[in-house]
Amino acid sequence: MRIIMLGPPGAGKGTQAVHLAKKYAIPHISTGDMLRESIQKKTPLGKKVEEVIQSGQLVSDAVVLDLVRERLAASDCVRGFVLDGIPRTLEQAQSLLREGVATDHVVELTLADEEIVRRISGRRVHESSGRTYHLIFNPPTNSGQDDQTGEPLVQRPDDREETVRQRLEVYHQQTRPLVTFYKKLAEQGAVRIHTVAGAGSVAEVTTALFETLTLARSCSV
Repeated sequence: MRIIMLGPPGAGKGTQAVHLAKKYAIPHISTGDMLRESIQKKTPLGKKVEEVIQSGQLVSDAVVLDLVRERLAASDCVRGFVLDGIPRTLEQAQSLLREGVATDHVVELTLADEEIVRRISGRRVHESSGRTYHLIFNPPTNSGQDDQTGEPLVQRPDDREETVRQRLEVYHQQTRPLVTFYKKLAEQGAVRIHTVAGAGSVAEVTTALFETLTLARSCSV
């Protein structure tokens, strides 16, 4: 199973990619995780990446492709993988195709922009532990304080509403066109593309996703 996850920021791609990776025993390859690791380690690349992310822009294709190319060469990718966060641009998708990175399924998670803004801008984080809260869905016992330590919670710069809206604008301009790109490949029989609604609980979306891929696999046998 070689799967690409598409969808706007906050639609739940990362969460669902983890479930898919576990179900099919394949690695979850998240460019976001790889980039965040470089930021946490304060590498030269990480410092540049942090500035780009905080501005709501996308990291350059060259940087992302180098990271992914190296990861896909690892032995645990032989049986398949779940790509989460790449491709984000048409250029990235075309580069993967040119390099012979085969894909079986492309899954697009859909979610309305205003729901995404509500989901992301409500996040609050306890920096030292990484514990995450949400003002609506998972509020702390005491407003603005971590439940365990009482220390203040913060809103990450890339979770601020203005940044989220900028990220959504970039998504619609640069990433959403990939759906059309993969639909054309699907018409040629090169890949199968599926649309799954990202609204509802995590469990509901996971169930719908599994059912969609199970049906697709049974139809291809």
